[in-house]
This record gives sequence, C-alpha cells and structure tokens, in this order.
Amino acid sequence: MAEKRLDLIIFGATGFTGKYTVKEAHRLCKSHQFTWGISGRNQERLEAVLKEFAPDADNVPVIIADIKDEESLKKMAEKAKVVVNCCGPYRFFGEPVVKACIAAKTHHVDVSGEPQYMEKIQLEYNEPAKKAGVYIISACGFDSIPCDLGIIFTQKKFEGEVNSIETYFSTWSDHDLGGAALHYGTWESAVYGLAHADELRGLRSKLYPKRLPPFEPKLKRRGVVHRSSISEGYSVVFPGSDRSVSTRSQRYLFENDKTRPVQVQTYMTIRSLWTLISMACVGAVFSLMTKCKCGRSLLLRYPKIFSAGMVSHDGPLPEAMEKNYFSLTMKAIGWTEKLAEPTDKHSQPPNKEMVTKVSGKNPGYGATCTMLMIAALMVLKEQDKMPENGGVFPPGAAFAKTSLVEELNKNGVTFEVVSSKEK
Repeated sequence: MAEKRLDLIIFGATGFTGKYTVKEAHRLCKSHQFTWGISGRNQERLEAVLKEFAPDADNVPVIIADIKDEESLKKMAEKAKVVVNCCGPYRFFGEPVVKACIAAKTHHVDVSGEPQYMEKIQLEYNEPAKKAGVYIISACGFDSIPCDLGIIFTQKKFEGEVNSIETYFSTWSDHDLGGAALHYGTWESAVYGLAHADELRGLRSKLYPKRLPPFEPKLKRRGVVHRSSISEGYSVVFPGSDRSVSTRSQRYLFENDKTRPVQVQTYMTIRSLWTLISMACVGAVFSLMTKCKCGRSLLLRYPKIFSAGMVSHDGPLPEAMEKNYFSLTMKAIGWTEKLAEPTDKHSQPPNKEMVTKVSGKNPGYGATCTMLMIAALMVLKEQDKMPENGGVFPPGAAFAKTSLVEELNKNGVTFEVVSSKEK
C-alpha cells in the first residue's frame, strides 16, 4: 500500500522565512486541521526549528532533502500534496523544486518576488504542470498577494468596470529598537533580480507573443516624486514585483474569463523627505553596483554597509517585526456600467472612483508567512474554485474565485473598501 501523503511540507524550514512559516503552520493547524512536515538538509537544525517555533506540535515528520540532490527532492515531494517552498533565492534554488513537484504530481507554492524566475517558470513549466495536474504558484507572500488579490478584491467590490488602479504601499513602526529591517536572503534576491532585469524583455516576448489590445483612457505613470491624496507623504515608483505579477493575472483573466484588464501602476510612499533622500542615495548606489560582478560581490559581502544598516544575516529582531505595520492603498477609476465585451469602448469618460486598502503588521516575515500558508491551504481545499486543472499561475489568477481574501481577513491581513463615489 502506498504511503499516505502529508497535506503540506515546508521545504527550507531552517531559513529565516522558513522558521516563521513553521510557526504559522503550527498556529493554523489548530483551526484548519491538516497534516504537515518540514524538510531541509540538516536533521539537527530541523529538529531545533520545531523545538523553538512549534514546541508543542505532535508528530511533525522531518524529511531530509538537499537542493543539489534531485532524487532527494523528488522523494520529499512524493510525501506531500503541497510543497511550501521557502528556499530562495529562487533564481538559483527554485527550479529544481518545481521540477521535483511536477515529477511527483505535487502542488507547489512559494514567496518569490523575482519576476525573471517567475516568468521563466511559467514559460517553461506551464504545460508540464498542466499535464501533471498540479498548480505551481509563486509570489504568495507580501510579494504579491496584497497587490494582486487587492486588485481582484477591488474589481469585485466596484460594481461596474475598472479601467485603472494606482497602488500606494506604506510601512511604519511604533518602536525604536533599531537593528536591521530585512534579512540577507531578501537582499540577495534583490541584488540578482536587478542585475538580470534585462532578461525580462526577451522572456516576455516569448511568454506573450501577442500584445493586448489598447485600452483607453491610458494610465500614465506619475512623476519621479509626487504627492497623492490617498497616501500621506512623498511617493515614488515601487521597485518590487507587484506590477509585473498583477499584470500577468489581469492578462489571464482577460484571455480566459473575458474580464477587462485593469491597468496598474504601483508606488511606495515615504513619509519623511529626509528618509526619501537617504533611500534614493542608497538605491542609486545599489543600482549602479549591481551592474558589474565586482559591485555585486561587494553588495553581498557587506550588506549592512551598503544598505545603511537595513540588512543583516540575522534579520530583524522578533520584537521589532511585531511592531512594524503596512498598508497598500488602491485608487480605482472606472465606470458604473459594465459593457458586454471587455474590448467594447465606453462612450463616456470614467465616472466612478473607489479607494480600497490592504493592511496588517510585519509584512516581510509575519504577514508573508500567513499569506503563504493560507495560499497552500487554498490549493489543498479549494481546487474546484481554481482555474483549469493545473499550471503555472500568479496568485491573483489562481485564487480569484477562492475564499483566500476571506481567510486572510480572519488572520490579520485586512481587505477593506475605504470609499466609493460616482462623479
């Protein structure tokens, strides 16, 4: 008789994000009743993670698997219905796990915020995943569930047709504990992501050889620095993967559900002008140094220096993380009337505006782990509400019809309508 599979296995459980995902799995298991295990290279370290982050958990299996050993990855994947992959940077370590999951007919979710990796995986593994009947879903953390599912949430609440959405991310803290704000792994992913950003054009031309039809009025990007009525402070373009991820979801929903695709621009708001200037200086140096091997080596060797103390190998202090908060405020413009076809043109200018918001605390390593785990539970429990019978998807396309938003609302990540008015 074949061994019964666990519902979930957390791979990379000894990493910084992996540890907090173990903690969240332990918390959620008490209310959602699922079986789970953890996996990585080192038995002792895995057992230590369980002891620290799930101290009273019973019968949590420890499975040894090494990213450099394909057979061990496949054996690990064969023991689960869903692999929750916390082993990044995904540019280097993601693809072997995806291949193992497809071979084992096991679903896969991760928290990648790396557009090149995600779009390469969609290009090369969408058809194999469909044939295997498994879902491969990246960006299931802070990058990019608040933005991607926030847009889906806004579309559903709009009661009309959305033309464009501008998103404004803001983060703040009510502590003065000092220390790093980011873990080294996040920094490493950003270094290589920016260094290889030029790969995206070629990937996208292969992934989407046919352009979307033009939609009017066209949403234009705002100035380098601007002030917004819905976000207090100084706003600049958000450098993360939110826009690329949500654009993929919107394209899928247009091509498969005949939904007019929302035009998206993403921004981040800095409350202090001095902080903005400081971040701009760090960002300029960072961008310049990623362009050459020597610069990248220095960035990776001395993250604390080149991030002005924002990054360390130890990551932020637990007590500091719990006092960090975020909001993603969205301004949607569109029409009260929804036309029969998504390509039909409205005869009047947009006449409706809605502001929505996604908010919570500890975005990088708390809310991210909540989102990741609940995404895994959606794959486990609500496949009948997910598209097709498998494939590679961004979270918005994968979870648009599931109860993901409702579950997040119960677990500290709030989706809400702030205001709605007709012009």
